[in-house]
Amino acid sequence: MKNIIIVGPSRAGKTTLAKRLHEKFNYFVISLDKLVATFQAAYPQLDIRLNWNRDKTTENVAPFIGHFLGLFSSDDGIKDDLNLRAHHVEGNHFVLEGGYFDFEKITSILKEYGVNELKDRFILIGLVQGQKTVDEYVSDFKKYDTEDDWTYNLCEDELRDYVTQDAIPFNRVMMDHLAKYRFTIYDTSSERDRVLDKIIEDIMIANRS
Repeated sequence: MKNIIIVGPSRAGKTTLAKRLHEKFNYFVISLDKLVATFQAAYPQLDIRLNWNRDKTTENVAPFIGHFLGLFSSDDGIKDDLNLRAHHVEGNHFVLEGGYFDFEKITSILKEYGVNELKDRFILIGLVQGQKTVDEYVSDFKKYDTEDDWTYNLCEDELRDYVTQDAIPFNRVMMDHLAKYRFTIYDTSSERDRVLDKIIEDIMIANRS
C-alpha cells in the first residue's frame, strides 16, 4: 500500500476521511495541525503556528514536511551520511492530512530523495468545496465544529466574515494547487459521506494496482 496525503480547506472532511482510512486499512493518521501545534510549543522562534499567518506557517513548515516525506518514502532510506534502512517497518503506512502545504518547496526537497513526482510515491487526495454558498458554509461550520475547533465560539456574523474573506478565497487557491500537483480532487460540498465512501473505494482499487 502507498502512503496517503489528504489536502484541503477547513471542514472539507480531511480528518473524517483519515479516521475512516485508519479504521478500514489501519493507516496511522498524522495530523498536520498537531505537528504545527508541536512546533509552536517547542520552537516558537520558527514562527510555525496555528490560526496565525497561514502563508508564513505553510512556508516555514515546508522543509520539515519535505524531509519527513522523503525519508519515509525513499527506496534506500539514506540521506547524506545517514543510513536509516534498519528502521524500516514493513506495512507501516500513514495518512498525512492538513492544509499547510507549500508543494513547491516540498517537491524540491523530495528530489533529494529521488522522488521526482509526488504521485509516484503517494496516493494524493484533494478535498474541496467549490459549490457551496456562504449560507451552506456557515451551516456546515455549525454542524461539524467541535469545541476543539477555533471557529466553534464565533457568532454567525463572525463566521460569515471568515467564510467570505478567507474560507472561500482559500478554497479557490487550494483547487489550483491540487490540480497543479496532480491530486485526485473530490468535491465534498454536498453528500459528503457518499463522496468519502467513493474515495475509500478508489483507494482500495489504487492499492490493488
